[in-house]
Amino acid sequence: MSSTCPASARLPASMSRPLFPMGRLLATPGAIRTLELYRVSALALFSRHVRGDWGELCAEDRQSNADALEHGLRLMSVYTLSREEGGQTVHATVWVITEADRASTTVL
Repeated sequence: MSSTCPASARLPASMSRPLFPMGRLLATPGAIRTLELYRVSALALFSRHVRGDWGELCAEDRQSNADALEHGLRLMSVYTLSREEGGQTVHATVWVITEADRASTTVL
């Protein structure tokens, strides 16, 4: 479900600015390895997340994020990464979560 257009091209004008504070930016060791393997920058994912590009979330989770923005709850994004390996497309999923208190945002 990954899109080929740049994240900024998919965002409406209302999503061009950060929507919430992210606090301390963190990544798990597994996420770091995956991002390196797929040649994706954690900063690019943080940028998408903070601007409301939630990636491949279902409608229910998108609504949860809308509610979280209004009520100061946890926010979540899900991004599917793709790469070619041996003539096959291989996918991995990473999550970005901002805690309710906005003290930290983690890629995992």
